Amino acid sequence: MTAAAGAIRVGVGGWVFPPWRDNFYPAGLAQKSELEYASRHLSAIEINATYHRLQKPASFAKWRDATPPGFVFSVKGSQYVTNRRVLGEAGEAIGRFMASGLAELGPKLGPIVWQFATTKVFDADDFDAFLELLPPQIDGLKLRHAVEVRHPSFMTREFLALVRRHGVATVFADSDKYPSFADTSGDFVYARLMRTESKHKTGYPPARIRAWADAARRWARGESVDGLPRVEPEAAKAKPRDVFAFFISGAKERAPGAATALLGELGFTPLPMP
Repeated sequence: MTAAAGAIRVGVGGWVFPPWRDNFYPAGLAQKSELEYASRHLSAIEINATYHRLQKPASFAKWRDATPPGFVFSVKGSQYVTNRRVLGEAGEAIGRFMASGLAELGPKLGPIVWQFATTKVFDADDFDAFLELLPPQIDGLKLRHAVEVRHPSFMTREFLALVRRHGVATVFADSDKYPSFADTSGDFVYARLMRTESKHKTGYPPARIRAWADAARRWARGESVDGLPRVEPEAAKAKPRDVFAFFISGAKERAPGAATALLGELGFTPLPMP
């Protein structure tokens, strides 16, 4: 990208999925080498295992060392933080999550994504209290946070004003199951693209892949993207932003094909295995 635009990274959720051994990983590739391969054909991966249970520092260090320079992991925040009635009481759980070894990723630590249940309704005071608990750094590493809200009550100007005040990004979900709004808030864009279909080797039709490439470039330049749902009009002033786009859910077996197709449109060249 040019100096007037942010970096664009594209990937999938996780790297261990048996169907990918038929259409993404080379035949005969050892399972222990799958992360090495994926990280050289994608530019980011969203770690989902962290949502279900705390990982060990040694695991984060191993993932860091298996991936090339410039590669980035986003990390899904613990369900023990987000799946609670009172979010403002999550301080202890956030502390345990932060102390689990995330800092071992070093410069490969990307955004932390906090995903909320479909039943979680927007409560401005409680959500404000939660955002106050999110640490700005860990062991000298600056942290970037994104929230994925899944109840339509969040689709308000009040919610957007709140996350903007805290510098937290909102996840854009290309989905017909969850609220989908492309209003920007933090200094990066986080998109979860969830409509992949088995009938397309690239998950989305080629024309749609090209459209997502154009959207990624526009987001990186700080511009709005026509045709996406919004809560309010885009601000007139463009501000370059880093972009993270992940193909998640839908026809999961097509996620790597979609990600590599999008990266191809963006001029990404895969790296050889070490």
